[in-house]
Amino acid sequence: MLERVCDVAVIGAGTAGLAAYRAARDAGAQAVLIERGPGGTTCARVGCMPSKLLIAAAEAAHKARHADLFGIRIGSMAVDGGAVLDRVRRERDRFVGSVLEGVDKIPGDDRLVGEARFVDGRTLEIEGSTRLRFGAAVIAIGSSPAVPAPLKGLGDRLLTTDTLFEIPALPASLAILGLGAVGVELAQAMARLGVRVTAFDSGGTIAGLTHPDLVREAAEILGEEFTLHLGARIEGAERAGEGVRLDWTDGEGRTHATQADCVLSAAGRPPNVRGLGLEATGLALDEDGLPDFDRRSLVCRGAPILIAGDANAWRPVLHEASRQGGIAGRNAAALAAGGSVETPAPWPALAMVFTHPQAAAIGEPYDPDATGRIGAQMDFADQGRARTEGVNRGGIRLWAAPDGRLLGGEMLGPAVEHLAQIVSNALRDGLTVQAMQDRPVYHPTVEEGLYTALSGMIQKTSDANGN
Repeated sequence: MLERVCDVAVIGAGTAGLAAYRAARDAGAQAVLIERGPGGTTCARVGCMPSKLLIAAAEAAHKARHADLFGIRIGSMAVDGGAVLDRVRRERDRFVGSVLEGVDKIPGDDRLVGEARFVDGRTLEIEGSTRLRFGAAVIAIGSSPAVPAPLKGLGDRLLTTDTLFEIPALPASLAILGLGAVGVELAQAMARLGVRVTAFDSGGTIAGLTHPDLVREAAEILGEEFTLHLGARIEGAERAGEGVRLDWTDGEGRTHATQADCVLSAAGRPPNVRGLGLEATGLALDEDGLPDFDRRSLVCRGAPILIAGDANAWRPVLHEASRQGGIAGRNAAALAAGGSVETPAPWPALAMVFTHPQAAAIGEPYDPDATGRIGAQMDFADQGRARTEGVNRGGIRLWAAPDGRLLGGEMLGPAVEHLAQIVSNALRDGLTVQAMQDRPVYHPTVEEGLYTALSGMIQKTSDANGN
């Protein structure tokens, strides 16, 4: 077996792993990148980018069907499912190719291919062929789709986000399990492309929203395009003819059955920590096999091992993976050199869902039991630019401290991907509601809706302080 030594070993060549490798090298460390394949990052290959390509096609179909609102008559419109999926794969492969080109530029001596497993807290073994002794290691092995037990016997009738974009044609009907970001995006996109969709979630939330006003409105709006069941539990699944049959109970315990051509499991993506041999490192592991780690430094307690990106299951989104990878790489280099680590404050939480209307949650979560918060709301029904575009549904909910410091919010509506980033940046800069309101906003834009909510919050803050 080949014996090697390095300063920093990075396991995984996804977004977090590539950022960690580069940061460690920039810090002067001898770094080795280990990838079991396939590379290309979760986002580019099976996540953000192919899903957005599918959503873009679905939006084009939706606009064609609803052009009558503007007095535009379209004689006929047809969805060529095979052509839609061909474009998704073609453009997806371009994104993946760009990532792989970057990986190919890494020197050959810095790359190892194969499955890595910890032998102890300072040693990795790669595919039984290489033993790598490290000064510090970064775990950046990403995640894989969860498949609930009732679905595991469905064979090729079971889809996940790892296989969905490879199907040759759109199914006539599709059942989707999970109404988080991925599930709800794909449910709406498939429905707009002509697939009969039934979606289930065991919880009472949708699209990452928790504020009851927005959850109700999201369920109402999205429920116009596909059938959705919140509070539903899948009890069993079996192949039935050329499709599948799902047996489920609703929130009141009543039993139902639903048939579909295929089932898509969108029930989350747990980290790929199983089989990594973490039990040999001396780290304390939870019931899911995840190590205890500091969310600022990303250092695991008990060994010079760090964990970043989807692998730590904290904030599994690309911008966080990239940032965490950089922090982990620099800190791994510092540990390997006997130095001290950095502990930067986390960014404000930011999660987006690219349905139409879009949804987002920013900063501190909604808490109905929180005391001392000042809340404000705005609805898009009569917002000028939203009405002009015919997308005047949804609303904004914000909350702040009594002294006017903005704490967070949730949104459902048009251009939320932009509005949410305005709020996120304000939180990052520590702005008060008044400071945000004092910044200019152009007319007529959807951003004016955000400033309507801020104005209401300023008035409530003033009233609360007796001004």
